[in-house]
Amino acid sequence: MKPSEAFWEDPERVEIFASRDPDKRLLQLLPSYQTPHQTRVLDLGCAGGRNTVILAEQGFEVYALDTSEAMVAKTRERVVPVLGHQGAADHIQVGNMQELQQFPAEFFHLIVALGVYHNATNRQDWEATLQETARVLRPDGRVLVANFSPRSDPNGTGLHPVAGENHVYEGFSAGPMYLLEADELDQAMARFGLLPVVPTETVTVPTDNGYRTTVNAFYRKLAP
Repeated sequence: MKPSEAFWEDPERVEIFASRDPDKRLLQLLPSYQTPHQTRVLDLGCAGGRNTVILAEQGFEVYALDTSEAMVAKTRERVVPVLGHQGAADHIQVGNMQELQQFPAEFFHLIVALGVYHNATNRQDWEATLQETARVLRPDGRVLVANFSPRSDPNGTGLHPVAGENHVYEGFSAGPMYLLEADELDQAMARFGLLPVVPTETVTVPTDNGYRTTVNAFYRKLAP
């Protein structure tokens, strides 16, 4: 198992992620959907299910993916009271963000991609991920994004560029990450027909040994 895989499979870390409150921006967004039961949402990189659970409880047709078997198991456990055992198994799956072949084109109304895109470790995976996001999103669909910035210094040791890989940095405990500034993220998304709904923002929060800078964005897919 790679160190990055072990990071996400750690039982203690699973519980930490599961205990987190739903994302504030997501909570502000959900009331704008008047028919949740007719709204398909993909929680991409669901971790311990903090956002999957609230989506299920509010009646959205939610699907969730994560590469971590432990995170998926925890999320399934948490949504069983709402979706039932079979529904949890069908809707919460182990999978990669750059491989969404199980979903047809233009399937989702909303994709929640909070803290997941930056887990790409090379440009090929990054581009494949954005291409798949655009493919499975309906015209005028939305993507809620949070992506770490290269301004981050989470462990107080600085970030270090990976040789031969533009935008890929070492320095996060989870392993190498693909990090962009706000304008770079907007440009990358625009290449796949995803444009900002509101201005993209950058926020910085302290960590135990440093700080984490995150680019918060909200995009819509251009209609043909």
